[in-house]
Amino acid sequence: MRALALCFSLLPAPAPACDVALVLAIDVSGSIDAGEYRIQSTGTADALQDPAVAEALLAGQVALSVLHWSGLGQQAVVLPWTRMLSAQHIADAATHIRTTPRAFAGSDTAVGQAIDESLSLFTQVPDCKRKIIDISGDGPENSGNTARAARSRAGAAGVAINAIAIEDVGQSTAITRFYQTWVITQGGFVLTSRGLAAYPQAIRQKLLRELEKPAS
Repeated sequence: MRALALCFSLLPAPAPACDVALVLAIDVSGSIDAGEYRIQSTGTADALQDPAVAEALLAGQVALSVLHWSGLGQQAVVLPWTRMLSAQHIADAATHIRTTPRAFAGSDTAVGQAIDESLSLFTQVPDCKRKIIDISGDGPENSGNTARAARSRAGAAGVAINAIAIEDVGQSTAITRFYQTWVITQGGFVLTSRGLAAYPQAIRQKLLRELEKPAS
């Protein structure tokens, strides 16, 4: 019996359960200039290290990936799936996001392709209970015209889509309405960022809302 107990004690510990697999799909199309890209990347990195967000990432053993997207055929994974299992994992992911150059510049806004490319990544994390695409952008789709169909494919696969709509400072809600109408899945939500300066706070709020465990 003692030998059997010793044998069991030497077995590797089971891998922690992954509650959420989250793709951050960041708009780097032509309407995003260099300064605005820095606000997005720095704001996202800072949000991950916010104490409340970091706590939620670790509690959910979150798998995180980051996708840059622009026009047709312009989608690039800049952070492959990374499990948030420790504060060091979060810090490393934040540093990577903060320092990674934009993948594309000066092109169109192919929202549907961004969704489809994000959706394809979830085959790599089948153990995660919830799967979410977190897409941000400052313009409606002007290339491909496939956002509605891509949303349907995501919904059929059980993947939720939420969004940050980056609006001009003022009263306009055109981008918010576009994401509400054509992009988010049933039960999804859109947060509005009034200009890029408001983006860091918006992404923090959005992450906290997405990582909150749903009521049973």
